[in-house]
Amino acid sequence: MGGALSLTLVALAYPAMLGVTTVSSAPARVIANTQWGPLTEADRDFVVKVRAAGLWEYPVGQMGLKKGASPAVITASKHLIDGHAALDTTVRKIAPMLNITIPNQPSPQQQGFINTLNSDSGKQFDTDFANILRVTHGSIFATIAKIRGTTENTLVRVLANQANATVLDHITVMEDTGLVNFSQVLFQETTPPKLPAVDLTPPPPAAGQPEVVLTPPVNSTTQPPVLPGESASGSAANPTGTPTVG
Repeated sequence: MGGALSLTLVALAYPAMLGVTTVSSAPARVIANTQWGPLTEADRDFVVKVRAAGLWEYPVGQMGLKKGASPAVITASKHLIDGHAALDTTVRKIAPMLNITIPNQPSPQQQGFINTLNSDSGKQFDTDFANILRVTHGSIFATIAKIRGTTENTLVRVLANQANATVLDHITVMEDTGLVNFSQVLFQETTPPKLPAVDLTPPPPAAGQPEVVLTPPVNSTTQPPVLPGESASGSAANPTGTPTVG
């Protein structure tokens, strides 16, 4: 399990942005002035990271519903699906408003997380599931706080608020499984390995490729926040003809 945990942490410690081959060395640099406030490289990076996280954690949640051996893992899987579907709705709304390109596929490294869990079964699946995802969410928690505390962009602030609540919920349900090895998780969170940028960058969407949607579950209990200038009813989460996951 240690190898899988190491790989998971890399995605968070060395986040990838579409169109950028290396992690930004100037996260505070303003790349656009929008009607919702200045957009920095860190802001853009955060929006892409939230999208990329959903593209692998959402299908892992679906996997957990089928393969989870304990009721607590089943519950955690439902939270993953529900939370990332709602985050995905927000990201897909604000990305075009901020002129941010978002991926349709996870990075090769993130796809590797899916493959690792797909090869597991029984108690091993439950253990790897809980620990990999606890590292993931524990590591990103500090990033969310930093974005929330520094961004001047209203839309990014809304996403950070939503991500903060969602990630805390996911940390909690992973810990509620009783399977988290806290000493190992802490080590993985504070000692990230390095991987080539090509393994960390989600491929850009192909020209003309419809945007993939992470479909909210029928019994969803999480609603995306209302954006500035948006009515309470919001807009359709899945326009006709858009390919869905779920």
